[in-house]
This record gives sequence, structure tokens and C-alpha cells, in this order.
Amino acid sequence: MGRVFVAGSINMDVVATAERHPRIGETVAGEAVLYFPGGKGANQAVASAKLGMPTTLIGRLGTDAFGQELRTFLAAQGVDLTFVKDTAGTHSGTAIITIANADNTVVVVPGANARVDAEDVAAPVLAKGDVAVSQFEIPLPTIAAFFKRARTAGATTILNPAPAKQIGSELLDLVDILILNETELGLLTGRELKDSDAYEAFIDAARSLQTREDQIICVTLGKRGTVALVNGSMHFDRGRAVKAVDSTGAGDCFVGAVAALLADGQPIQAAMSYANIAASICVQRMGAAPSMPTVEEVKAVLAAERGGPR
Repeated sequence: MGRVFVAGSINMDVVATAERHPRIGETVAGEAVLYFPGGKGANQAVASAKLGMPTTLIGRLGTDAFGQELRTFLAAQGVDLTFVKDTAGTHSGTAIITIANADNTVVVVPGANARVDAEDVAAPVLAKGDVAVSQFEIPLPTIAAFFKRARTAGATTILNPAPAKQIGSELLDLVDILILNETELGLLTGRELKDSDAYEAFIDAARSLQTREDQIICVTLGKRGTVALVNGSMHFDRGRAVKAVDSTGAGDCFVGAVAALLADGQPIQAAMSYANIAASICVQRMGAAPSMPTVEEVKAVLAAERGGPR
């Protein structure tokens, strides 16, 4: 069995709930203010750890109250924090989130996350069979350094290019599995894509983005499920009809679950199908990292589906 290493952000999510999102220049009355551990790196690490996989997080926290709370929470989820540094002179990453009708808007203030550097990602020792995961809430040169070390060690690299930004082929060349949504795929390919488009449109866009034929690209489409380009063919997993409460962290849940299953030696198709179930559980609860399901919860859904009508 391999291990999962996540180099990424750690945030405190400050969540305001409201009946609807405000328009530009408008103020609306909110319903509640909630505080949840989050950050794409932390979310993905928690998702992997709660599915029973040895998971190490690489990142930085500020020396503020949020930093102490985040460290305590992540340790309680079973995430290895050996390579999470406390950084003086800056605050912990913070995300300001508004939720209305299960949809969210997010403003991220990086804080200590912007200080994660090549020296940080050089500290852990990776090996063949491990999975290295990152996203775009830490500096891009740090991600490139992390993936170079991972590929040299024979580990599999997973990139979640979110929040979306343009990147060059130099970084994409280091990616074995790219997991992104239709907005991020549209930005990286320069195409107008909507989540209602035909699945073939996403596969065609994914093909144009590939830097090599064995590169896997998976597009997450919310309630429509996922579609992926694997070995030149389309792999599809249907969405699940659930009552979504908060979509924050659903994509991160999917990424962390894929990483966990791959580290366990499962094929990519099985990993994506399993991750799709995990994400459907995640959206039924509030918060990002706290909403990640356990392996027992995913097994319960699988058992119910297998025992139901065929």
C-alpha cells in the first residue's frame, strides 16, 4: 500500500449563509456565521485520511488562533502534520464563503499558504506507489518542485488546478492525473464550456489539453457526475440524486478519494467511481473538511446500491 502526500493550502472557512447571493453593490441579510476548517490542501488530505489511507499534509499555518484550531482539527482526523510549519509574521489562510441555495461564492486570502516553498516540499521522502497531490492555493513553482520530486521517486501526481489560472505545458507535463471542473477546463483550453454541454465536448477539450497520451483528465460536473479521458477512451460515472446542503469541498473530497484509492492499488476507473460516491455524501453536510465521509459511510452507500433493484 502506498501513501498520499498533499502539498497545499490550509484555511479557516468563515461561512455566511443567506437566502440568496447579493448582487454587485447590494447588501442582503444573512442567516448565520459559521467557522469550518478548510483549504483545498487540508480538505483533500482529510478526505484521504478518513478513507483509511496514511496521509501526510505539507503546508504552512500562521501563529494565530486559527492556526492552532486548524492544527488540532487536522490531527484529530488522522492527518500527519509532520511537515506543516508554523510561520511567524503572517496569518493563517482564510476563506470568506457565502452559501445560498447550496451554491457558494468564495474569496480566499492566502496568508501563510503563499509562503509554502520548494524547501517545504523537499522534506518528505516519497516512494514508488505513493500519490502526490496539489492544487492552486500555493505557489506554482512549489507545485512544480513537488511534482518533479514525486515523478523521480516513481509516485503518481494528481493536480487539481483550482482556483483556475493559466499555466504552461511545463507544469502540465509533470501531471499524471488532472482533475478539474468545466470552468477550469474551459479556462485552460480557451473554450466556452457549460456544465450542461454534451459529455463529448468535455472529452474533446480534454484531448486538446493532454501533453501525452497516457495522461488522465477527469472533469467533475456536480449532479451530472464525472467524465474522464482514460487511455484514449471516455469513462463516465453518473451523478447521484441527493439533497445538497453545501457544495463547498465536494471537488476536494473527490480528489482526496481518488488519491486514497490509487494509493491502495485500485485502478483509476474504480477510484473515480468510488470518489463520486464519497463526494455525493460530502454535499449533504455543511462545511468543507468536516463534511468528508468515512470509509464506513461510503461502504454503506455501496452496499445499499448493490442490494437495490438492478
